[in-house]
Amino acid sequence: MDRSTDGWISGLIGVVIFSGSLPATRVAVEAFDPLFLTGARATIAGILGLALLLAFRERRPARQDLLPLAIVALGVVVGFPLLTALALQQVTSAHSIVFVGLLPLSTAIFGVIRGGERPSPAFWVFSILGSALVMGFALSQGLSASPMGDGLMLGAIIVCGLGYAEGARLSRRLGGWQVISWALVLSLPVMAVLALVYWPATFADVTLPAWIGLGYVSVFSMLVGFIFWYRGLAQGGIASVGQLQLLQPFFGLALAATLLHETVTPVMLLVTVGVIGCVIGARRFARRALTKALATGAT
Repeated sequence: MDRSTDGWISGLIGVVIFSGSLPATRVAVEAFDPLFLTGARATIAGILGLALLLAFRERRPARQDLLPLAIVALGVVVGFPLLTALALQQVTSAHSIVFVGLLPLSTAIFGVIRGGERPSPAFWVFSILGSALVMGFALSQGLSASPMGDGLMLGAIIVCGLGYAEGARLSRRLGGWQVISWALVLSLPVMAVLALVYWPATFADVTLPAWIGLGYVSVFSMLVGFIFWYRGLAQGGIASVGQLQLLQPFFGLALAATLLHETVTPVMLLVTVGVIGCVIGARRFARRALTKALATGAT
């Protein structure tokens, strides 16, 4: 199996894991304050990440890696979880999941800025088309239900794309699980304090589904998924493998419909099918980006 194919397989596993994040967050915020949820999930994952680093006796990151790790932490440990938790208080997970279709474009843009990739013009056509389909859906809803919720989701997509690209760049040198583990450890003191400050007065009313949601986003969304995802981005190319995120709404909508019994409209399905089609076209024109990135990734 060549490096690119292995990267795509790892990336796909990461996307499948991430697809449960928004439905799980939606369930969790029904019982937990968004700020507590953000702090708690990062604290739990940070403790697990620290245990992994100690168990494998990993060396500390070099000084020049600290700022990139901080960017990863701000993007995927703090920014995306907090913004999506706040958004999901105002919109359904089915509605928010469609915005995930913007993640490939956000990741690709930051892949150019931070990862040194140079996708072809045809790649950008497919990537922008997929994003346009997502935004067309949002506009078709009139944004009347919750403009604030949609704004928070857009902000989450931007910071997440930055965290993905920065983490993938570091993974070429440090390794995928090491990057997310160090980012979690770096943010652990702040996130632990956040969890303590917003600690609920009682857990008596917390339902079992809410506990399961907290457990899922803590272990799988914050740690396990990133092990596969960063490995995939590093091996297959940030822009190329990043297009797999267009599949995430499909998996997420299925979970929202089956587990949360949320309504999935025909328009949502059409948008999802459209953005899935875009990943096929974008994949064909992203190979040059991987060659360029691997040539410059160590610099």
